[in-house]
Amino acid sequence: MRGIVYAMHKEAAGALRPSGQVQTIAGMDFYPLDPDTVVCICGVGKVNAAMGTQALIDRFGVDEVWNAGVAGCFHDFPVGTLVVARHSVQHDMDISAVGDPLGLIPALNLIELPCQNVEVHMDLLNQAGFAPRTGVVATGDWFGRDYERAAMLRDHFSATVCDMEAGAVAQVCLRNQVPFHCVKIVSDHLFHPAQGEEYAQNVPQVVDKLNQALAALLWRS
Repeated sequence: MRGIVYAMHKEAAGALRPSGQVQTIAGMDFYPLDPDTVVCICGVGKVNAAMGTQALIDRFGVDEVWNAGVAGCFHDFPVGTLVVARHSVQHDMDISAVGDPLGLIPALNLIELPCQNVEVHMDLLNQAGFAPRTGVVATGDWFGRDYERAAMLRDHFSATVCDMEAGAVAQVCLRNQVPFHCVKIVSDHLFHPAQGEEYAQNVPQVVDKLNQALAALLWRS
């Protein structure tokens, strides 16, 4: 059984064709897609993502978790570029005042939270004609309207894209010893002078491609 975590319903547009009754748990919607797949629409942000992931593990017994969604890009990748995460970091986990490096998760003693089967996913997406990139997802409860901080995160973590969920999903998966996979699609750019408008315009344009790519990974023949 696998679980897929999206933050927003609009990211899952076209993918939600429930095969059974939709369940709402703690305000989050869970959609059974087939006997082996449950989608969670958790809501935006790290706490929501962690809650949704733990519910997938505890309530539905998933033995792997995927996180899919839109993301802001630190580089000039075109809108619609797919990014398969090598690992994620939590850029807003900061207890550096007591000597720990930025992003260190004390319970795990890790900064980089790994993803599984990255090369396999890259090969499958290339074979399907998607031309994906691979990189680092920087996660935090922050939309990115700060050029100085964005530049610091890009350089400090070698970050490729920025989101608000992947690092939290990864942490829960690690604590539960459940494999984690992550695919993002570029919707906007952190150094664009109208990033918010770029995001609003592009999200509806890129989600179909995101979910086609996810289908190529999960339901390949």
